[in-house]
Amino acid sequence: MGKLAINGGEPVRRKPFPRWPVFDEREYEALKEVLESGVWGIGGSKKPKFEKAFAEYQHAKYGIAVTNGTAALVISLKACGIGCGDEVIVPPYTFMATITAVLDVNAIPVFADIELDTYTLDPNDVEEHISERTKAIIPVHIGGRPANMDDLSRIARKYDLRIIEDACQAWGSEWRNRRIGSIGDLGAFSFQSSKNVTSGEGGMIVTNDRDLYVKAWSLHNCGRLPSGEWYAHYLPGGNHRMTEFQAAILLVQLSRYDEHVKLRMENASYLDGKLSKIDGLKTMRRDERVTRNAYHLYILRYDPEVFNGLPKARFAEVLRAEGIPLSPGYSRPLYKEPYLNYYVKCPLSCPFYGKSLDYSKIHLPKAEKACYIEGVWLPQYVLLGSREDMDDIVAAFEKVRENIDELKHF
Repeated sequence: MGKLAINGGEPVRRKPFPRWPVFDEREYEALKEVLESGVWGIGGSKKPKFEKAFAEYQHAKYGIAVTNGTAALVISLKACGIGCGDEVIVPPYTFMATITAVLDVNAIPVFADIELDTYTLDPNDVEEHISERTKAIIPVHIGGRPANMDDLSRIARKYDLRIIEDACQAWGSEWRNRRIGSIGDLGAFSFQSSKNVTSGEGGMIVTNDRDLYVKAWSLHNCGRLPSGEWYAHYLPGGNHRMTEFQAAILLVQLSRYDEHVKLRMENASYLDGKLSKIDGLKTMRRDERVTRNAYHLYILRYDPEVFNGLPKARFAEVLRAEGIPLSPGYSRPLYKEPYLNYYVKCPLSCPFYGKSLDYSKIHLPKAEKACYIEGVWLPQYVLLGSREDMDDIVAAFEKVRENIDELKHF
């Protein structure tokens, strides 16, 4: 019997990490209030109250609460006039919704590589991919870490491009003390079950541009205008409205969020200091311009060569056996996903586009290294634990490193 738990040894920990989602009697009371009001959808007070509160929290003038983060991205693209034959530069290291949102408005995702020490869009590679058809950039603030908004904003100004921030993992994150989502033209957020601020599902669009706000509001509410008639429809909008129940929960979730961010950042900093000392592990680069990080994911760079060539998926399995919920993260860059075949006829071969694009020929080495070799994650709820919990995480990584020869045949 080996020392490692996966080989029959005693695991580092058996007790669970903090439960997610976090809730208490305030959520019960908020839901009860909506239930008893008889106004569960449009016309209630909770949705507009949450829109205002969240927009202010993100340093934005306007907020629109929608059904989910994907809808927030699609509506934002439409509000910017992105459509048939337009190119949108995107990272390949993100959830598929970033890409399907572009395809669903009949635009073309153009993949640019990431930085290996941040896993966010590499501005230099973004500029290399700009063409006469480029209309927008979607930086993804992966895991809560802001992308390089200085250089991306400079590029957008230089080429007259829109920036739609995919902030679905970055509530309250800051770049130079400015909240993410309010730096570009529009910001899209998600409140899905795993998210740091959650109502099970739901999303939000924020902007400081009045014209974009009116367009996005109309698109999310059946083409109506904020002050228009009920049966007057000015844009081809749909019903993408958040319910009163979701907004009620989110108002409570938002009220405790700052204390959660503080704890996540403290624990992440502690883990950085400890885990960076273990041979074969690298933490993400510290950047003084990132003044706040939501830490939806705690991302590590794993070097299999130091661990006897152990693939990252197997490494994550070994850590999970020790009681640490490590994920191998994205297993391949999005341009390698089979769902892209669904869009071959339109928009990828659409006459509006008039170009040839073969995703099978794309090779972005840094994104592929992150996906295939090194990127592993801890989920956000782990960072709500105690210092003892963090020490268990460190102890588990150290234990695997010290006993890696048990796994040399894998």
